[in-house]
Amino acid sequence: MDEFLALICPNSPFVWDGERFSDCFEDIVLVFAVNIVTVVMIVVLGFNQKIGRGFRLSDSQMTLPEKFVLNLIPAVGACLSIVDLIFLWKKDHNSHFVGYHKWFNSCSELILWINIILFTKCASSHYIVFNRGLCFWWILKAILAVFYLMTKFSSLKVSVCIMESLVVLLNISFSIAINVIRIKIPSFKSSLLEDPLLSNGVDLEEGGYNDLGNNGNFWDLMTFKFITPVMNHGVIKQLDPEDLLPLPTDIGPSSCHDVILSCWQAQLSNNDSNPSLFRALCSAYGWPYLCLGLLKVINDCIGFAGPLLLNKLIQFLQQGSVNLDGYLLALSLGLTSIIKSFLDTQYTFHLSKLKLKLRSSIMTLIYEKCLRVNLAERSKFTNGEIQTFMSVDADRTVNLCNSFHDMWSLPLQIGVALYLLYTQVKFAFVSGLAITILLIPVNKWISQLIARATEQMMKEKDERIRRTGELLTYIRTLKMYGWELLFSSWLMDTRSLEVKHLATRKYLDAWCVFFWATTPTLFSLFTFGLFALMGHELDAAMVFTCLALFNTLISPLNSFPWVINGLIDAIISSRRLSRFLSCPERKFKVGDTNSSPSSFLSKQPDSVQGLGVFIQDACCTWSSSEEQALNLVLNHVTLSVSQGSFVAVIGEVGSGKSSLLYSILGEMQLARGSVYSNESIAYVPQVPWILSGTVRDNILFGKSYDPERYTDTLQACALDVDVSMMVRGDMAYIGEKGVNLSGGQRARLALARAMYHDSDVVMLDDVLSAVDVQVAQRILHNAILGPLMQRKTRLLCTHNIQAISSADMIVVMDKGRIKWMGNSADFPISSYTEFSPLNEIDSALHNHRQSCSTNLSSKSKEQSLPNSDIVHVLEGAEEIVEVELRKEGKVELGVYKSYAVFTGWFMTVIICLSAILMQASRNGNDLWLSFWVDTTTESSQTRYSVSFYLAILCLFCIMNSLFTLVRAFSFAFGGLQAATKVHNKLLNKLVNAPVQFFDQTPGGRILNRLSSDLYTIDDSLPFIMNILLANFVGLLGITIILCYVQVFFLLLLLPFWYIYSRLQFFYRSTSRELRRLDSVSRSPIYTSFTETLDGSSTIRAFKAEDFFFAKFIEHITLYQKTSYTEIVASLWLSLRLQLLGAFIVSFIAVMAVVGSHGSLPINFGTPGLVGLALSYAAPIVSLLGSFLSSFTETEKEMVSVERALQYMDIPQEEQTGCLYLSPDWPNQGVIEFQSVTLKYMPSLPAALCNLSFRIVGGTQVGIIGRTGAGKSSVLNALFRLTPICTGSITIDGVDIKNIPVRELRTHLAIVPQSPFLFEGSLRDNLDPLKMNDDLKIWNVLEKCHVKEEVEAAGGLDVLVKEAGMSFSVGQRQLLCLARALLKSSKVLCLDECTANVDIQTASLLQNTISSECKGMTVITIAHRISTVINMDSILILDHGKLAEQGNPQILLKDGTSIFSSFVRASAM
Repeated sequence: MDEFLALICPNSPFVWDGERFSDCFEDIVLVFAVNIVTVVMIVVLGFNQKIGRGFRLSDSQMTLPEKFVLNLIPAVGACLSIVDLIFLWKKDHNSHFVGYHKWFNSCSELILWINIILFTKCASSHYIVFNRGLCFWWILKAILAVFYLMTKFSSLKVSVCIMESLVVLLNISFSIAINVIRIKIPSFKSSLLEDPLLSNGVDLEEGGYNDLGNNGNFWDLMTFKFITPVMNHGVIKQLDPEDLLPLPTDIGPSSCHDVILSCWQAQLSNNDSNPSLFRALCSAYGWPYLCLGLLKVINDCIGFAGPLLLNKLIQFLQQGSVNLDGYLLALSLGLTSIIKSFLDTQYTFHLSKLKLKLRSSIMTLIYEKCLRVNLAERSKFTNGEIQTFMSVDADRTVNLCNSFHDMWSLPLQIGVALYLLYTQVKFAFVSGLAITILLIPVNKWISQLIARATEQMMKEKDERIRRTGELLTYIRTLKMYGWELLFSSWLMDTRSLEVKHLATRKYLDAWCVFFWATTPTLFSLFTFGLFALMGHELDAAMVFTCLALFNTLISPLNSFPWVINGLIDAIISSRRLSRFLSCPERKFKVGDTNSSPSSFLSKQPDSVQGLGVFIQDACCTWSSSEEQALNLVLNHVTLSVSQGSFVAVIGEVGSGKSSLLYSILGEMQLARGSVYSNESIAYVPQVPWILSGTVRDNILFGKSYDPERYTDTLQACALDVDVSMMVRGDMAYIGEKGVNLSGGQRARLALARAMYHDSDVVMLDDVLSAVDVQVAQRILHNAILGPLMQRKTRLLCTHNIQAISSADMIVVMDKGRIKWMGNSADFPISSYTEFSPLNEIDSALHNHRQSCSTNLSSKSKEQSLPNSDIVHVLEGAEEIVEVELRKEGKVELGVYKSYAVFTGWFMTVIICLSAILMQASRNGNDLWLSFWVDTTTESSQTRYSVSFYLAILCLFCIMNSLFTLVRAFSFAFGGLQAATKVHNKLLNKLVNAPVQFFDQTPGGRILNRLSSDLYTIDDSLPFIMNILLANFVGLLGITIILCYVQVFFLLLLLPFWYIYSRLQFFYRSTSRELRRLDSVSRSPIYTSFTETLDGSSTIRAFKAEDFFFAKFIEHITLYQKTSYTEIVASLWLSLRLQLLGAFIVSFIAVMAVVGSHGSLPINFGTPGLVGLALSYAAPIVSLLGSFLSSFTETEKEMVSVERALQYMDIPQEEQTGCLYLSPDWPNQGVIEFQSVTLKYMPSLPAALCNLSFRIVGGTQVGIIGRTGAGKSSVLNALFRLTPICTGSITIDGVDIKNIPVRELRTHLAIVPQSPFLFEGSLRDNLDPLKMNDDLKIWNVLEKCHVKEEVEAAGGLDVLVKEAGMSFSVGQRQLLCLARALLKSSKVLCLDECTANVDIQTASLLQNTISSECKGMTVITIAHRISTVINMDSILILDHGKLAEQGNPQILLKDGTSIFSSFVRASAM
């Protein structure tokens, strides 16, 4: 035995050499024996497993990390083993003794890797390589390999050290990889021999890599060559959506939604009390994310190879050796950089893909939730809050991907760096470590403060976006009131609170930046200072290895606070989203009222056969479950509606008519009872919801096109003539919310949608009030009672007498209860005189109408206005809504200058100067260390005392800290200044824009500027600009130092700069286009989302959720394609820049080795300077890529400033005027139009054509005419909402064009067509300027017949919900009238304000106006004859011209007048 051991270990004892285990023992036990055991286990398991048995993962099912593990690592390991054997043979061939144990090691390593390669190619590979027992064995093998390397590292030569390090790294990588992969495998097999890698059917990334594989070969994927065609297009032309990269299947919004939905539903079922979106995301994407952690580990490990190789290289240069080890080390430095470049870009690519999946999943989940949750549940959240979920919280939650891996990776990098520092300076590094430990609690405390500030900021942001949405929605009404400045001041107050919390966060961030940016400098001061004070001498290898390690520490130390902040933001946002997504959805189910007190029934139980609608003892509320008993809107309602019957629901304003329909739709909370309806429902709300799209899109609403039914529907709804007059027919584009349609056309379009869908139950909420008498009559007989709807169950909330008399059943609502129910024959007219024809007009009018109703003269027919009601605006409707523009080419210098102006030129100079001085002090610190090393190692120079060296080093450190502090806080202050000024100016420009701008621009597009773009300017832009400036001055400092130390680097600068500039030009041209396309593709998402929020009840009623979800998926798909292309383009650039940096590192290292051999005519200087150059060359790899990436990112973020500046150049209303009015103007109220012509757009026909009339002061005048005749245009001209083309308008003899427009509007009062109440107290709604006391307000409310309702609701301090949802539409209209009366203006305009109230309330309103408005000039636009019959005068308009004017009573007696024809038509 001894002879055998002597043969194997001839020059040393086998086990112990007196101080440590012998090399022979370590080689045999720690390497050879372990390898042999591993090989035996693989072979035994292989032969015990039948080939082909069980599941085998095919290449198409494997992800890139798995391919990397199963193919690349064993192949590299085998190659290294062969190289090692070649080195051993060469050494033996050169007569150097090689022990047998060395041969055993290399041969066993080669056999091991070959075994793995062979078995991974056979069918049973996954049962062997990933066997549970082997997985544990691989962990032990890796630990032993690390221990083996640690025992020998200091005694190994450079080449052997590199070889052994790579072998250990491969062992660690393989061990980690297979164990991470093993985590996802369910252990359902008891036998270790039959333990599979994956269960049947598991697909790790849903085919994502397959999709990438279709784009090119492996090399194309690694180098991102497949993006080159897109880059070529971006250089020569503006990119279009079809030029983008195709979206891989696994990133598709549909597949992402399916994945996250199943996981979220599992959360709801398993964690009903506390479902978590975060857990659902982990369940959906946790495994791919875990795989990426493997790539990050390897990437981080290779990052530390640079400092270690640098140490060896500087030691080599100091020794002056002439062998080839120096070249090997120099090339290894470059090779390490190249490998890291590929790993880094691949990790970023797959992480970005995963983030795209998360973003798509979250956005689709939020959108679907909005489609599914009813109005009662959704009322817990404001629209602004929900829009913030989509625009801000989704992005913050997605950023969790970055933060989570960094949370473990950064501490690991810091820990490894500290250990390597220990190997260089021993315990002197503890002083630096103490600083790090000291900063941990400080950073934690700051992070907690940041979290609180972020939460408060998000609340204020929600409120600001809600107020902004309110401002944009009601901008026309606000301008007519003259309240736009008041609303903008409220919005500015909210913004001030938001900026206050943003400032807290930014300044806390600045402290984080200061602490972490100064740490490396402080680290070097304390570490080298303590090392010198301990009596050690500093040498170049140790100092510059430490400097390289300090540089390695900079990134994780600086990033850590941002990572913590990002993690906090993500957690807060995910909780907010979880709270919203946990809201109960509207679910229809069969239930028993005894066991299920809140049952919405959709399937037909036996008890309700033959019924279209059945309600039994239903109590409904808009409140949450805790408040249901206190706020019931419907009380114990029981109703049975037979199939095919026509039901008229009547009642006073606020009696519960609309709520009855909402309860049938399931939009309210059902406190008790049950509601049944047919599954097929069509619904027309009181305020018609119109899509931005074509007329046909609005009618079809996702249903297939049936030409015959479509034509019949248009005719029945009196839309056929309107459509025929449009330039593009039914393909004419309708603006957002039907902005370019009249109120009557919007109502008829919504009715056409309900008719076309052929639903079993049709619910119409006051659809006849928006049209004039003749059109209402036509719609009633041809549509509601016509053949297309004759067999349908119809519920109509109405005040129309003819509709009530035609109904099969009448339901009278009163204060949320059914007061009376029966057929029209039994209807007690005497008890409900408000519905009697005698109250429609006075008795004289009634008698006249009776006599004229039987026979209409042909002459009167000729003088009647045409039956068609055409809106001339629609003749150019497709031109009304402008396509969102995006600029071409690079972001102009003027955009940067504008941002500098917003920041302040002084602050800009301070920021730049402090950054330059910060970098200069940092470079001075390093140069002083180089001087210190040289003066202590060269005996020819005079040495200074350690205290002198430390004093100068300390001075540099203090200067660096001071400049860093100034830079951090000046950047925070400057960013806040810019954010504040941009918002204020943008808001000011929007508020002062003409209403035509808002008609032509969708609200979602404007809101995008004030949410996403403003968030970029608030947060993202200052952050990335800070990074850009730091990278720029850092790169400048490194370049200067390298040129100073190594003159030959100047030879590299010119070609290097040429390549660099070409790359950045090629990339920037495309990246700008992609960013602009990204911004444009984002707008339809928010526009669609805003529309869906407004019309969700209509969508649910028509069961069109799938159709709208599919449309949203299309918008998300384009957004994802743009983002995906943008990501690949940035990585294309990053890889090439990192490879360029690797070449620079190799060049400098090789030149240093050549210079050390004396082969160059120029000496590179002292060892200290050479070491400094080498330590500076290493970070240039990442700094180059980071600089251009941050530059292009800054340019991309600047697009948000560019987009904001676009809206700062929009046309403004003319605010100037030469006349200043007295407070009591107008004191007479005389209004005169003289030859007024008005056009909404130059390309459209005139809405008012040469219109002239005079209104005597103190009279009440009614304006009537067909829909689109120009009635509302008169008010637009009077309030100067639209500038007139020709003519003049005077009030009390004063031309209104000479009056400042805002002052003019404040002297006029109006009750708008659409009632407007904003979220806030009722007192603020009625009297926002605080001009009246409570007594006067209560008196006016009483006169407007709404005092009781206000008292019941809680008085003047009651909080009005968003859009006035606390009150019915009719009540809102009455409150708007009260608001107008409180203004005490001499001129009062009423824009069809009685359209949505019952006839009795309308009559009371008219009496109120008559009594309270004596001496005032009252202009009323109306559809009802009863509204204008008792007025002093009426104007009848036709196609923008004055058709007739006079006293209605006189015109009524004239049988040939147009007005009398109106009366006869209404009598029919």
